[in-house]
Amino acid sequence: MDFTPRNSEQSARVKTQKELMKALKEMKIRLPSEKRSKGKSGTLATLQYALSCVKQVQASQDYYQQWSIDDSQTCSLDMSTYTIEELENITSEYTLKNPDTFTVAVSFTTGKILYISDQAAFILRCKREVFKGAKFAQFLAPQDVSIFYGSTAPYHLPSWGACPSATSMDYTQEKSIFCRLSGGHAGGRELRYYPFRLTPYLTKVRDSDSAEGQPCCLLIAERIHSGYEAPRIPPDKRIFTTRHTPSCLFQDVDERAAPLLGYLPQDLVGTPVLFYLHPEDRPLMLAIHKKILQYAGQPFDHSPIRFCARNGEYVTIDTSWSSFVNPWSRKVSFIMGRHKVRTGPLNEDVFTAPKVLKSKALEVDIQELSEQIHRLLLQPVHSSGALGLCSNSASHEQFLSIASSSDSNGFPPEEAQVLRPMT
Repeated sequence: MDFTPRNSEQSARVKTQKELMKALKEMKIRLPSEKRSKGKSGTLATLQYALSCVKQVQASQDYYQQWSIDDSQTCSLDMSTYTIEELENITSEYTLKNPDTFTVAVSFTTGKILYISDQAAFILRCKREVFKGAKFAQFLAPQDVSIFYGSTAPYHLPSWGACPSATSMDYTQEKSIFCRLSGGHAGGRELRYYPFRLTPYLTKVRDSDSAEGQPCCLLIAERIHSGYEAPRIPPDKRIFTTRHTPSCLFQDVDERAAPLLGYLPQDLVGTPVLFYLHPEDRPLMLAIHKKILQYAGQPFDHSPIRFCARNGEYVTIDTSWSSFVNPWSRKVSFIMGRHKVRTGPLNEDVFTAPKVLKSKALEVDIQELSEQIHRLLLQPVHSSGALGLCSNSASHEQFLSIASSSDSNGFPPEEAQVLRPMT
């Protein structure tokens, strides 16, 4: 009897299994440290991460098709055209000023990196070859993909040619987004994600003087470091603002919170405020919201609270609160907080992953307390100051300006400079 077909089938199965284990091992190396675990759960986490990466690539392909779809309308966009050499010379004004900054030009037609400055390899701790022919999307953390795409639509970007030079303009005042980029793309090296501020512009890049320019998203990427590590943010400048709903969900988070808490704005928006507070301090929020109702929009200070940073440790913050009262319904529409760090964490690197991952499942006390606060704020405000921030009070205007969205960077003049020390 001839057993050759069966032996051949078994051999092929063993070979496939070996290749599968090899691929799985390589994927595990690329898995971010905070997602790693052993055994079957580790394999599951690896496959789930791989699936999210596949979805990311698919999203990238769908997104970058929009330029070919809108190609007939691109003539209406104001875009200056540069060669690679010209772009390198111009953007060096920015990268030489800050050793944690690099520039990258991403094609809107292919999503590929057309140009990236030399500093990128050092900052991301990888070899320069990994960028050659690569799509920029593959370096983004999966959870930040939608933020990046939603903020780099070409019709929403300022033209690079219309922007002043680095000597007369601070690019951090432009519309910035925050994303994590992967580093450590080398054989066997642990893959890590580093937080960056990305400032996007619209331009065209051509390979030579005779070639036609490709429409690109030019990004100035500045790595963000913990505000407690050198160069530290001065203690009197460790200030950030938040806005949350009557149901205690973050609605907006000032970008200055990133180096102080370790979270990017999108990490907090839409999540419960109480989730991040020390369990012993959560009841204080009920007292704070009672006072918010009592003060009817007027700002007031309150005792410090402990806020959990991304690394799992608590920072103590002094808080001031105000609210906007809808002049028609006379109910609180949203609450604004101005926070100043009093005591930083023992582990100064707030961007490291916590040793023990905090469950995202809502604890019973958080759910109950949130409902109590929400019911409280359903009451109409009865006060002479019931219009909250609609009044002409100078204190109201000041609080509104400092608590405004990070999209507008609406900080008062004396605090506008706080944006600088983020590196």
